[in-house]
Amino acid sequence: MKGSIKRDIFNLPNIITLFRILLIPVVAILITYESPRNCFFAALFFSLASGTDFVDGYLARRLNLITVTGKFLDPLADKLMVVTSLVMLIPLNRVPAWLVVILLAREFSITVLRALASQEGLVMAAGQEGKAKAALQMVGIVGLLVHYPYEIDFIIFKGMIDFHRVGMVLIILSMIFSLLSAFSYFKWFAMEIDKKSQHQG
Repeated sequence: MKGSIKRDIFNLPNIITLFRILLIPVVAILITYESPRNCFFAALFFSLASGTDFVDGYLARRLNLITVTGKFLDPLADKLMVVTSLVMLIPLNRVPAWLVVILLAREFSITVLRALASQEGLVMAAGQEGKAKAALQMVGIVGLLVHYPYEIDFIIFKGMIDFHRVGMVLIILSMIFSLLSAFSYFKWFAMEIDKKSQHQG
């Protein structure tokens, strides 16, 4: 019994997820003490944390270590990282509060919807809009964290990049995909409940 509990919690994918959670206060502190250097490292650690999201999921599937703890920790780590970063960027005037409210309201509403769907025996799979939202959101936050313009000289591109502007464009696009995916999820849920009620009737 103890061995199974230990395996459920202390396995490689979950340890990587816990590492991602531990990076959250590091990013928060770097955002608080704003400077070009700290902003760069905040973006770097945020990118590292985002990258581990793919790694722990891949390892969990590859090593057959998909656990209840992992299913709880993985989305929690993602949401904590995004929420913390966006909320702390508001007082720095890097992102408008209304946009953050929309994004967070969408996340909370979909979390509640998933719980309701689970109670009804329904599995709400991530749609293409939701995946696009997540990707745009992560890259957009990196841009907002870097914030400052930098001269880039890289193979196919040479010039100045305004990371704040790029980040804002991507965050706004992620908001659009957030609303589209939320509409799709609620529409799917309503249709499934309707089918279930007709079947029972």
